[in-house]
Amino acid sequence: MTSATQPRTQWLGRWGFLLAATGSAVGLGNIWKFPYITGEFGGGAFVLVYLACILAVGVPVMMTEIAFGRRGRGSPIDAIRRVVNESGGRSAWSLIGWMAMLCGFLILSFYVVVAGWSFSYLWKMLSGGLSGENVDDMVAVFVANNENPLNLGFWSTLVTLLTMLIVGKGVQEGIEKNVSWMMPGLVVMLLVLIVYGMFSGGFGEAVTFLFSFNAGSLSSEGMLAALGHAFFTLSLASGAILTYGSYLPKNASIARTTLGVAAADTVVALMAGLAIFPVIFANGMNPGQGPGLIFMSLPLAFDAMPLGTLFGILFFAMLSMAALTSSISMVEATVSWLCDNKGLSRRAAAWGTGIVLWLISTLAMLSFNLGADWTLAGKNVFDWLDYLTARWMMPLGGLGTVVLAGFVLKSDTFREELGLSPRLYTLWLMMVRYVSPLGILVVFTDALGIYSVTFAAHWPWLLAILVVMVAVGEGLSPRLRQALTTPTRP
Repeated sequence: MTSATQPRTQWLGRWGFLLAATGSAVGLGNIWKFPYITGEFGGGAFVLVYLACILAVGVPVMMTEIAFGRRGRGSPIDAIRRVVNESGGRSAWSLIGWMAMLCGFLILSFYVVVAGWSFSYLWKMLSGGLSGENVDDMVAVFVANNENPLNLGFWSTLVTLLTMLIVGKGVQEGIEKNVSWMMPGLVVMLLVLIVYGMFSGGFGEAVTFLFSFNAGSLSSEGMLAALGHAFFTLSLASGAILTYGSYLPKNASIARTTLGVAAADTVVALMAGLAIFPVIFANGMNPGQGPGLIFMSLPLAFDAMPLGTLFGILFFAMLSMAALTSSISMVEATVSWLCDNKGLSRRAAAWGTGIVLWLISTLAMLSFNLGADWTLAGKNVFDWLDYLTARWMMPLGGLGTVVLAGFVLKSDTFREELGLSPRLYTLWLMMVRYVSPLGILVVFTDALGIYSVTFAAHWPWLLAILVVMVAVGEGLSPRLRQALTTPTRP
């Protein structure tokens, strides 16, 4: 079986995929989290470690997912099943695809609530409803915004409707056409805010905060943060990148495209820092306030600066677009599967998915007001969705993907699909077999509270584990492949 077995809509060009995949990666986490953790965990030193983690873990896994998608030309379930069948493997491996598709859908079911905050604050800036004299006033606005189920429900519903409207139009007319102006528009808005920041009086301090190289300030916690963010920021193991890869033209280079997405994702995150922190420092605010930085502190800065309303509108418009491009990618795997397997039209699949999504997201939305007391083991619906996807499904899905690609499938499958030189292919294979799995395991165990040792004190043990993994893996690889690829007898 080849990737051309089943006709499938494709991006109009490599740039279509690049913009769509970058839009998937660039979300609320890039606009706030990356600049914040960069400053908290060592500035320039953290950035270097993060880039190393992107290259060692993020890029190899992303290349693998894109290769699965393009080779299988289908949703995560169908693509993995077809590629596994091509190698004569067990159909049970398609469970990885099911997990990825479900993971993306569940993430979106609570992500639309968070994205609704962005749209809500954009409207408040446009209507003049976002004002206050101090942080306490802004906290009150944020709390009131969440405590009103009709208000919060309206904005999360709006995000769901916009997402389904775009996805329902198709890959080229819907997704590619919209991200082709959303992503450049987001960058233009960032540039405008950066230019303003240069004259705000806090730009020099912001540059120092983000890019000063102080290796001594980089703790083991910072290294774990860099490793975890490198994996999660690229939308890996959520079905988005694999599905987008299924639309990638055969003549496009997977390696160059992946590096382009990783570079764009990092550049946009750093640009966000250069746009946000000059405003924060110029107004004497604390840059380490977490979510409050955007929804509680930053509006005060906009209120105090010249043309603050205009720049506030630009900022929250940018935040809303970043949230929307990510939500589009998270639902595409489900819509693709329904179209391919249930015979539904594109629009029917999108709106059918949207109804189910709306029902679950409403439960997540109610976790902030009427359903705050609906808890299980101390977690409400919103918390459970976040916990299950971020701490279990994404790491396990990513681990399964690299094990399948590195040990189970025939080497010719990915050698042909990636089109790398022998040396680069060997490098990719070693990363996928050993470095990426070890990185994912470290993130996984740390997220569960199991990994309590520090890199600084115990990195020799991690190196020893890696050496053992290589030795055992290379010795067991042929037998493991034979055992896992032998189809079960009827």
